[in-house]
Amino acid sequence: MQVLMTVNGKPMSAEIEPRMLLVDFIRETLGLMGTKIGCDTGQCGTCTIQVNGRSVKSCLLLAVQADHSDVKTIEGVAQNGQLHMLQEAFWEKHGLQCGFCTPGMIMSLLDLLEHNPNPSEDEIRSWLWGSLCRCTGYQSVVRAVQYAVEKMQQASVAEFATAQAQTRST
Repeated sequence: MQVLMTVNGKPMSAEIEPRMLLVDFIRETLGLMGTKIGCDTGQCGTCTIQVNGRSVKSCLLLAVQADHSDVKTIEGVAQNGQLHMLQEAFWEKHGLQCGFCTPGMIMSLLDLLEHNPNPSEDEIRSWLWGSLCRCTGYQSVVRAVQYAVEKMQQASVAEFATAQAQTRST
């Protein structure tokens, strides 16, 4: 079958087997190795990506189900060589150890922050429910998300102040 989709902002087209999983399409056909394969049953969350702005476990979807969709993988999060504030926060607050589960967590947490830019600790922990990590114990991940929220709020205030100053000068 022919599939067409936008992956990390770029149009992609490929001829695939109808039964190919989306995770396999991303890794094998597109060569994007940031999306990991963990359990193949949707329980661990390492394969989490975004389809049309919502986090999904790509081992539970066929690639044909993402036909004509907008797909974002961890490779599409950084822009112009600059990490997203959440990625920076994971680094700064030690939200990762081995890093295997990190791409899936980040993709899921970006969905959370897109829909709730100021989540409580309980909301962050609830959102992490579908991501299994053997290394961190999650506390450092929660701290990283809280740190990213703080940085994003500071950036929004700074952007607003800059826009106000530009408006006054014109």
